[in-house]
This record gives sequence, structure tokens and C-alpha cells, in this order.
Amino acid sequence: MAAGAAEQLAIAGAGPTLRGESAGEGPPALLCHGITATRRYVVHGSRSLERAGHRVVSYDARGHGESDPAPAGEGYGYPRLVDDLERVADQALGGERRFFLAGHSMGAHTAVGYALRHPERLAGLVVIGPVYRGEISDGSIAYWDGLAQALEDGGVDAFVDYIDREQGIDPAWRDSVLKFTRARLELHRHPEAVARALRDVARSAPFRALADLHRLEVPTLVVASHDAADPGHPYEAALAYAEALPNSGVVSEMPGESPLAWQGGKLSRELAAFFAARADNL
Repeated sequence: MAAGAAEQLAIAGAGPTLRGESAGEGPPALLCHGITATRRYVVHGSRSLERAGHRVVSYDARGHGESDPAPAGEGYGYPRLVDDLERVADQALGGERRFFLAGHSMGAHTAVGYALRHPERLAGLVVIGPVYRGEISDGSIAYWDGLAQALEDGGVDAFVDYIDREQGIDPAWRDSVLKFTRARLELHRHPEAVARALRDVARSAPFRALADLHRLEVPTLVVASHDAADPGHPYEAALAYAEALPNSGVVSEMPGESPLAWQGGKLSRELAAFFAARADNL
């Protein structure tokens, strides 16, 4: 498949149908997005990974973007999200081939959960903007419940207002943050499912404790963001992951720059360089 052409995917089976896309040719790289985002918001539309010679697979998590909501009796916690990632890997990439895996925020936690289940499948792992550090605080649950309630009661406008009011955004970054927050919220077909996911994910643990990561030998790149622009993904949390993972390194933007996690082209080039250095693991 040419680098510019994208194949649309519909991942069926146990659980909701997940919709995504595959583009490019070469060693596979699978991307997982964050809560309230869609598949576009990992490398932000960049095609640098395809041009670097990778087949890139991305998908919308259950209830997000174009994917179906969770069926009755299921929810949106991390065990279900990791199950979904297993389905995508098996159906889109085949059940045996090793691949590279990258995820942002909720997607980072899902990717780590998958890596702990299936380390033998991964040639390399990229953890972008992790947050969970082994504890779920009452304050965190209250924040995400409030965000879900805002979305349910007032739609996108109320959601954006809540972010503006509660997140403590540096004034220098406020307009940019609110603009892309609105843009990503408008892509969801099932906003009621996103609201439920906000509540479920906030209460779910992708693994028991950071100490669990000590046994994960998969080569890992941790992408950290400075707190001025992105306080929701603390810089110290990313460093804690890098310290816990025995075979890891850290990259970030320079202080004062836009977070590396927001710069699709630059982030993609960092991923491509990391993957190229670990091509022998495929």
C-alpha cells in the first residue's frame, strides 16, 4: 500500500466494533490515543512514520470517534481497553508478527497493560504522557466526574468551559489548548459514551503499581511534556515511568516550546528514529 493511501478497518469480534485505518508499508506500528481524543490525536495527522517505511495502524477506542460504544454489561476500564487492543493487533497485524506500539495518556496506559500481557509481541514501546502512578485519588475522580457531567449537561461548550476553569492552563497556552480540545470533542459520534468512559477510566487501573514495570524488558521510549502547557500529563509522572522501566529513555521538548506530544511531525520523527534503532527486534 502506498504511503498516502489509507485502508479503513472495522475490527469485529468480542466487544464493540472498533474503526480505524492502516496506511503505509513496512514494519508495523500501532498507535493508541488518549481519553476524549480519537485516532488522529497521537501523531496529529503526520505521515512521517509512513514515509519512514512503516505500516501505521490506528483506531478509535470503544465509544470514541467512529467506534461503537461498549455493549450492555461492559464498560470502558483498562482491562476492556487492553482486550480491544489485543483484537486490533491480532486482526490488523496477525497473531504472530512482532510490532511497535505507541500510546498517549489513556493510550499509553493501555499500551503498557498490553505490554505486560504480551511482551513477546513487541519490538519496542513508546509511552507518551503517562499519568497513572499506582494510585487513584478522590480528587482525580472528582475532576473526571465533573468533566463527564459537563459533557452530558452542556455538550462541547460546557466541556471546554470546564477544562478552562479547572485545569489551570498557563495563559500563554490557553487559546491553543481550548482550540484543540474543542476540535477533538467534535469528532465523536457518541458523546454519551465518551462521558461514561471518562468516569470508568478514572476509576480503573492499567496495572497494580509502578513496580510492576520493573519486569518489562521491552525497549521503551517515554515522551514527557513540561507542565506549563500540559499540566494534565505531569513531567514527573513520565520520569517515574522511565525510572521504573528497566530498558527505557526519555525525550521531551525544550522548556517553553509546545509539548512534543502535540507536535505530530517532530514526534513522528522521534518515533521513527527509535523504531529504526530497534529494527533487529522485529
